[in-house]
Amino acid sequence: MIRDQLLASARLKKDMADSLVATIDEAVQAVIRALDSGGKVLLCGNGGSAADCQHIAAELVGRFRRERRGLPAVALTTDTSVLTSIGNDYGYRTVFERQVEALGSKGDVLIGFSTSAGSENIVSAMNKARHSGLKTIAFIGSTEGPVAQAADIVLRVPSEQTARIQEGHITIGHILCDLVEAHFCGDNAES
Repeated sequence: MIRDQLLASARLKKDMADSLVATIDEAVQAVIRALDSGGKVLLCGNGGSAADCQHIAAELVGRFRRERRGLPAVALTTDTSVLTSIGNDYGYRTVFERQVEALGSKGDVLIGFSTSAGSENIVSAMNKARHSGLKTIAFIGSTEGPVAQAADIVLRVPSEQTARIQEGHITIGHILCDLVEAHFCGDNAES
């Protein structure tokens, strides 16, 4: 069973290499453009995807592999007072939308993670972001859904299994961090 799971994960990475290279590059370039112009990256997701948001934000603000200046990234999943007050006063559907309204600026990027591609609060955040002039990037699985329809760039991991989708998301997130970091270090040789 362990071997089977490792092989399934490896097959997924090969499928991603065959189908997602151009879209990953498009997402990387969108993030670089936003950061080059003084913008920031906002990230949102639920459950394990919330943890992915925090992970990617930490890699950008801190560092991934190279020493460089901190890059502005905010996981909208971390402030429990903000999340619970918005959830209580307006409903859970708006917990990220309201933060995009408060923190997002034209030219920023919003990255939304949804393994189901159906999370209402991610859709609401994406719609608010697009209306406000932010570029939107969706990390989803193979299932088509409203999150994909609300995004400018869709990174569709070719799986319907949550665990495999999340493994694909963090792999893409690491690639994004590596290439963005290479840009800001003037090191494009490893991209």
